[in-house]
Amino acid sequence: MSHLFICTGEVSGDLQASHLIRELQHQRPHLRITAVGGERMAAAGAHLLHRTTEISSIGVLEALPFIGPALWTEWKIRRFLAQDPPDIAVLVDYIGVNSRVARLLQRRGIPTIYYIAPQEWVWSQDSRLTYQLARQMQLMLAIFPQEARYYQAAGAKVQHVGHPLLDILATVPDRAAARAYLGIPPEQTLVVVVPASRQQELRSVLPILLKSARLLQEHLPQVRFWVPLASPRFAQPIARAARRLGLDLTLLDPQSLPLPSPHKAHHLVLAAADLVLAKSGTVNLETAILGIPQVVIYRLNPITFWIARHWLKVTVPFMSPPNLVQMRPIVPELLQDQAQPERVLELALALLTDPKRQAQLQADYAAMRAALGEPGVLRRAAQAILEVLDDKTGAQPDPQLP
Repeated sequence: MSHLFICTGEVSGDLQASHLIRELQHQRPHLRITAVGGERMAAAGAHLLHRTTEISSIGVLEALPFIGPALWTEWKIRRFLAQDPPDIAVLVDYIGVNSRVARLLQRRGIPTIYYIAPQEWVWSQDSRLTYQLARQMQLMLAIFPQEARYYQAAGAKVQHVGHPLLDILATVPDRAAARAYLGIPPEQTLVVVVPASRQQELRSVLPILLKSARLLQEHLPQVRFWVPLASPRFAQPIARAARRLGLDLTLLDPQSLPLPSPHKAHHLVLAAADLVLAKSGTVNLETAILGIPQVVIYRLNPITFWIARHWLKVTVPFMSPPNLVQMRPIVPELLQDQAQPERVLELALALLTDPKRQAQLQADYAAMRAALGEPGVLRRAAQAILEVLDDKTGAQPDPQLP
């Protein structure tokens, strides 16, 4: 039986990898998959070697508490590779650990594919990691057009498969159906707040978004706020912060809704929204594909931000994925000191009340979706991975597959 290893971390990596696992097993039912990631990957059918969804951070200082867990993760992977080496490996996002895992795999001669490559093409000021990955990878499956061009220029073998959210969101119901399921009246103004998928964001991002929501409530008393939780452990800190501000929130644990896949509840809430106030991340692209107006913010520890800007000389053209697709400002984004509640309020009111601004955003969203590629992303990605696997094992592909 062919054996594949998949390594990722964070909530988003676990989610993206789980969809890939389901498609791989659809195309190759007897494929054995060992994974480092989270519960969604395990639910999709992988044997979970180690859990990594809660040891992620952004920034130098923020990473310090996770050095020990990261080293423990690496040790477990090292032991696994020695005792039960896979035929091939797939790395998904999560560059902090995956850059080191890639070296381990290279030393053992295990063909490796990167799916959802690190965003060196956005923020890198040092090309060493780029060229290192280009040498180490048998194949890189790019989800953004600029990502594909960037790694091809570095000498990597690249296939642009498109973004998997095109497939994942294809069956999300429209606004009316989503509201009917959630019990939200059609006429109610609903703002969805997405403040955190990492612990550090409860300190850096949550206060700004909740203060912004409080200001918006003062201007539009009829607005209701929902918060889909990335993790149940975030419920208490978010509820406490909202009470201090006198802000009425509906906290939704997506796993509490009776749906076949818990993550679909998160998408259901987004589909029901009139506006999303969110941290920078995958949720921005989900929101854009679903056609929902949004304001994006992000804040780091001030020391981390200073080190990145002045010492490491890091500059980023944009931070939110919708803007990165075409490298132009599609959605409003506010980074660091720009992320002030008053500015968020101004942008939010325009998106809720200005028909011209709304029309322009929808036109930009349409162009962005076209640039992401065609549906069938997961099928193409799985087929590319299985081709590498078959080359390694000498197996013949299933002639019944399309």
